[in-house]
Amino acid sequence: MAERDDTEKQPVHKRGYGVSTVYETLRNEIIELKLAPGSPVDEQQLSDRFALSRTPIREALVRLAAEGLITTLTNRTTIVSNIDFLGLGEFFDALTLMYRVTTRLAAANHQASDIDGIRALQLQFQTAVEARDVLGMIATNRDFHVAIAEAGRNRYYTDLFTRLLDQGRRILRLYYSSFNDVLPRQYVGEHEDMIQAIINRDIDGADKLAAAHADQIVSQIRSYITADNRQTARLPL
Repeated sequence: MAERDDTEKQPVHKRGYGVSTVYETLRNEIIELKLAPGSPVDEQQLSDRFALSRTPIREALVRLAAEGLITTLTNRTTIVSNIDFLGLGEFFDALTLMYRVTTRLAAANHQASDIDGIRALQLQFQTAVEARDVLGMIATNRDFHVAIAEAGRNRYYTDLFTRLLDQGRRILRLYYSSFNDVLPRQYVGEHEDMIQAIINRDIDGADKLAAAHADQIVSQIRSYITADNRQTARLPL
């Protein structure tokens, strides 16, 4: 009997497997704030951690940098990107405007097939909420609102809103943290109300619901950050 080639014993991974593993793991850890803003990102440590060469590590880091999740400083040190808390006011203003504009346009311009996709994403979001799957909540909430934007049929608004939603993933993590990852059912219901307004082609109603939805998110995050800062100030040195 012919000897078995040792290479048959080795697991066979598809091209890009290592890159995807590193990218998805680090992306999730950054979004969940397990890797704190400002934390160093060391290629050699990651190479050791994932038992991979530096090439797939670097490719994964390039993808993370493109999403704004990591930053390379002038001294070539790479860190987890800081959250611009000082610029949150401007970010919230832009986010709220995009909630309103895209939902209004969806009410005006949607097609029947759009509703099926939006409802499917809402069901996925609800499932993630019930499972307290924070990464799932963040991902499906993003996709839900992008689908609404796409139903509005203005690619410029869709592109801008998508960038804002992606940029705000860590901020949204704070939102869910404020509820200890148990999102009240009423806030899940806000999505349902928005869908119904879109179906009814109630442009003004969709606008008001989207504005109220954005306002409660912004208010909750601001309150959570303020309370967290107060708690930190009370900690003994």
